Amino acid sequence: MNKPTRVPHLFRRPEQLAPADVPMETAYQLEQFLYAEAELLDAWQFNDWLALMAPDVHYWAPVRENRLAREAEQEMYPPGTAAHFDENFKMLGQRVARLYTHMSWSESPASRTRHLISNVRAHVTDNPDEFRVQSSFHVYRTSSERHQDSVIGRRYDLLRRADNDYGFQIADRTVVFDMSMLLVKNLSSFY
Repeated sequence: MNKPTRVPHLFRRPEQLAPADVPMETAYQLEQFLYAEAELLDAWQFNDWLALMAPDVHYWAPVRENRLAREAEQEMYPPGTAAHFDENFKMLGQRVARLYTHMSWSESPASRTRHLISNVRAHVTDNPDEFRVQSSFHVYRTSSERHQDSVIGRRYDLLRRADNDYGFQIADRTVVFDMSMLLVKNLSSFY
């Protein structure tokens, strides 16, 4: 019987554990881009946020399971299988448009969020205009009088230089939630 091919665990891939290798000025620009993105989301400037996405963007969050240590490589579902969301530019645009209708039950009343971004590390790619960037996030959300939740995780981005006010766009984002069971009412926020 053939064993399934295993891929290195998402958090243990050599290219992600290597020291950051972009020039200091570029690293600063990439960090500032991620902080600006967070501000746009917290200010409900979703159309401006959507403009940061590349037309070929892939934005997804794989489902994660608790596994024994010997099965750590299998804790996240691979692309094309189970995901909390698996979206392209058109799908992201539909989500943004629905939020602006103010008729989305998940955002009535509208949430107040705070996106905290940290542990930003950047790596060069074979393309001088693209960078692999990892970051940690904590999204705190509150709505109504008593509802609040926190979602914590990591993001694995492919950021591409762009001719826009922020200098980059997101070509690919993988969101990995730290928890395997999401205890939030909905996933209407962007991460």
